[in-house]
Amino acid sequence: MFQTLDAFLKSWEYEAGATQRLLNHLTDESLKQEITSQNWNLGRTAWHTVAAIRIITSNTDLTFEAPEKDWPVPASALFIAERYQQASHAFVQAVQTQWSDDTLQERIDFFGQKMPNGALLMFLILHQSHHRGQMTVLMRQAGLTVPGIYGPAKEEWAIFGMEAPKM
Repeated sequence: MFQTLDAFLKSWEYEAGATQRLLNHLTDESLKQEITSQNWNLGRTAWHTVAAIRIITSNTDLTFEAPEKDWPVPASALFIAERYQQASHAFVQAVQTQWSDDTLQERIDFFGQKMPNGALLMFLILHQSHHRGQMTVLMRQAGLTVPGIYGPAKEEWAIFGMEAPKM
């Protein structure tokens, strides 16, 4: 749980940047990549990650512009990446101008449980990270290059003059 806005904003800056880098690597064709027809495809997962910023914070008093529904899925990878950037920026502006450190202790109802806003912000970051992991698998299946998030991706090892570890 975040105790200060500064701690959250520093974490969000890194995590949102990592999500943005992934979304920037998507192509329109890759949005159709799926594991099975019963699971979300890459486009649906990516768009859900965009809309989740507003969906997850909808029970708070934050006011900002961002997509509120994760369906229908846009057909443009560029549109998805741009909307994420806009939603993230609007969200950060709202947190900076509408909340204080004390607001993080206030409890809201989140899917039937009472949760402090500081815990909700942690949930938002973890939720985003969860879907990033799903997207990286689908991106590899679609033949896309995956940027490193918490260290170099296999394509980035050469930049450091190293060979990627064998699995």
